[in-house]
Amino acid sequence: MNLTRRQALALGAGAAVLTVTGLPAGALASDDKVQAAIDAFTGGTAPEAGTISLSAPEIAENGNTVPVGISVESPMSEEDHVTDVILLAAGNPSPGVATFHFSPMSGSADATTRMRLAKTQDVIAIAKTSTGKVYMDKKTVKVTIGGCGG
Repeated sequence: MNLTRRQALALGAGAAVLTVTGLPAGALASDDKVQAAIDAFTGGTAPEAGTISLSAPEIAENGNTVPVGISVESPMSEEDHVTDVILLAAGNPSPGVATFHFSPMSGSADATTRMRLAKTQDVIAIAKTSTGKVYMDKKTVKVTIGGCGG
């Protein structure tokens, strides 16, 4: 990649502004945004613990690609099945990361993905069932810079 003189000056000016002013307002999701996303997904129903299992590394050496897995114990029958699972990252600028939709034909409510984390933060998974129950699991993922472990 070749930078022109003009591009290099613009990049340097932008870096100087960020250094002086810090991160722009709203660069990280606020607790209000996270709670609003949870409330919108659950419809105000208080999530219960259990039934859903979130797997994420305790320490992520690279925040650009953090593997995450979600598994929900469910009979996946026509009467009782998982309908939706939402994945949230509390410290990202926009907390919503992914939404997975399931039906009885899915056979099981399991999903894996990779996500980008801006910093050490909580990752939250919430599942809704066809019976109206809501389940939640949360893990804290420590993001290290350059794999230094600190």
